Amino acid sequence: MNLRLAWNCLLLPLVCALSGPTVLAAGNYVARGRTELKLDGPWEIAEGRRDQMPAAFDHRVPVPGLADMADPPFVGVGDDNDRREAFWYRRRFSLAGDIPPVAELKVHKAMFGAKVWLNGQPVGESLASFTPARYDVRRWLRGGGRANEVVIRVLAHRKFLPPDVPGGWDFEKYRYIPGIFDSVELILSGTPHIVRVQTVPDLDAQAVRVVTTLRNSGPDTVSGAEFTVREANTRRVVGRASSATVSLRRDQEATVEAVIPIAGCRLWSPEDPFLYEVETSTGPDALSTRFGMRAFRFDPATGRALLNGKPYFLRGSNITLYRFFEDAERGDRPWRPDWVRRLHQRVKEMGWNSLRYCIGFPPEFWYDIADELGILIQDEFPIWLLGGERDQCPERPTAEQIIPQYADWMRERWNHPSVVIWDAQNESFTSETGKALQAVRALDLSNRPWDNGWGEPQSDTDCVEAHPYLMIGAWQGKEVFRLRQMPTVSPTPPLQEPQRRRQTAILINEYAWLWLTRDGQPTCLTDPVYAQLLGPNATVEQRRELYARTLAAKTEFWRAGRKCAGVLHFCLLGYSRPGDLPRPVGGATSDHWADVEKLTFERKFYEFVRESFAPVGIMADFWADTVSPGEQREVAVVVTNDLGQRQTGRVRLRVLAGSRAVFSANVAATVEPWAQSIARFTVPMPRQPGDYRLEASLAGGVPEKVRSLRDFKVVAPASPN
Repeated sequence: MNLRLAWNCLLLPLVCALSGPTVLAAGNYVARGRTELKLDGPWEIAEGRRDQMPAAFDHRVPVPGLADMADPPFVGVGDDNDRREAFWYRRRFSLAGDIPPVAELKVHKAMFGAKVWLNGQPVGESLASFTPARYDVRRWLRGGGRANEVVIRVLAHRKFLPPDVPGGWDFEKYRYIPGIFDSVELILSGTPHIVRVQTVPDLDAQAVRVVTTLRNSGPDTVSGAEFTVREANTRRVVGRASSATVSLRRDQEATVEAVIPIAGCRLWSPEDPFLYEVETSTGPDALSTRFGMRAFRFDPATGRALLNGKPYFLRGSNITLYRFFEDAERGDRPWRPDWVRRLHQRVKEMGWNSLRYCIGFPPEFWYDIADELGILIQDEFPIWLLGGERDQCPERPTAEQIIPQYADWMRERWNHPSVVIWDAQNESFTSETGKALQAVRALDLSNRPWDNGWGEPQSDTDCVEAHPYLMIGAWQGKEVFRLRQMPTVSPTPPLQEPQRRRQTAILINEYAWLWLTRDGQPTCLTDPVYAQLLGPNATVEQRRELYARTLAAKTEFWRAGRKCAGVLHFCLLGYSRPGDLPRPVGGATSDHWADVEKLTFERKFYEFVRESFAPVGIMADFWADTVSPGEQREVAVVVTNDLGQRQTGRVRLRVLAGSRAVFSANVAATVEPWAQSIARFTVPMPRQPGDYRLEASLAGGVPEKVRSLRDFKVVAPASPN
């Protein structure tokens, strides 16, 4: 939670200064309410052994951030080296007034793990790198203006974690940069206090069920909770309720709840991301929680996603933030709200409504932005093992170690309307994630679906991920797949054997295998693709054109096949590393930015791929790259309507020689909600040999005009000898 969630409390400003012997945080605790002190900002940092606190802290580093942002810089941060075992963070602060009954230090995310000392006393240790850790610090916290010193040790590399603990292994990463990469805060309150709140929307009743866990840190007492629901933007009260009371002994927890009807209930969706807040109060403690009235599930019978009870097709991309962490242009961008908001606005500009946060979680405020802008999130826990040991994966995460992290992850996210899929892992043949998700899935009272990567789906209402990389063969030394072979491809993408053990919805969230670095060079995975398709002397513009046009055509194909609940391209944000260098130096994948600060897309990607993701999209079912002069071709144009309203327009089909049309025809098209229609044309091919383009376009849809393009040659028959 951030400071906007602290209510009914008085707090003097947080004062930061590293020039003196202490960093002062002056605050007044009051008996009613809660104080949340963010300890973000400049910290001192040192390197050293994991079992010995350094004698001196002579570097500075921002929190949240990563250790490679230290000033002066350390050498080789994130590399697999023997320079250090740990980084040690230190911050000093003081508190005015008495220490309240509850004082908790929350480290939102720290790689790799966090061990905490307060005023020289060990407080606790967590090996979790991607979920929050909470530490009861009341025993050692000093009030009355006296100085406090908090020290947090993070391990310097994922290799220092035990192999059964998830450490974020990624076959395409090269540096595992440690650091406290999300907020640190001190939470002060009276008791009984609020441990957690879960909001459970009931759309049929137009009400929200609020389930609250209370804990008593004082004498035996009786307590309940008062709930007030407001519109998040206007602050207008739209509902109130009280829970029953419960008896609480010292150090005992109990759950209270209430169902609160919402006057004028307004649903949350990507098209209308309307938000509410519920204020929960015990008297001595109070907490505000933002939520949306939203329901999401998969229908196993149809393979469709249902958002608020209606069909909804996911169109989107991926963000691999932990790869971007090692990008040369990263800087402080992942922690700048203006940049992160601009990144998510680009999602909307592309016509996308969803993202997979791939192989790792971003800082928590990213989810706030997704809530506000209306983006559906497939939230993926950072486990990627492939075949494990046989694929030289050094991690062996076990269900025993995964379960508590899954539980903390869910408790942190379950009130975000943007989070619609719990994603247990990526491309891993393991039974451990299935065991773990089954152990925790009942914690989510909204019963979101799970994706278990390449593992067996654990429920018919879950989904599976498909990665139909048609062009991977070139990397494996085979002949490259070409678009002329698309008629041989099933619209149902191939799945791994464990995924086929249940009939579930399918979500394509990777599919191209055409990556280029930001300067237009092939990556170490795609160099053989471009070598076969374009030859050794191709220009950057030729590669970019091929990438964008082929990606657009594949997007059209998978969308038009209508066998999947969604299509998500890979990827919106990653790293860009030189592709002509051998691994472990050469980059494997990349993104499409021409300007990382402004987040300007590469021009051809934006032009062609954006159209292929239009909510009302089209696909020219024409894949030939050569035809005979004058032959007749039957060409179908598939119109796909992802919207809940009937769409009308005109489908036009043209054959172009340069900018000149040598054939043109058009027909009216009407497409029912969430349905498709097919326009059919008989096309006489040009008689003159040469290069041509077939262009199908739809006018009157959403957006107003979209195209599907295919290039081909008219080739005269070879003369007989």
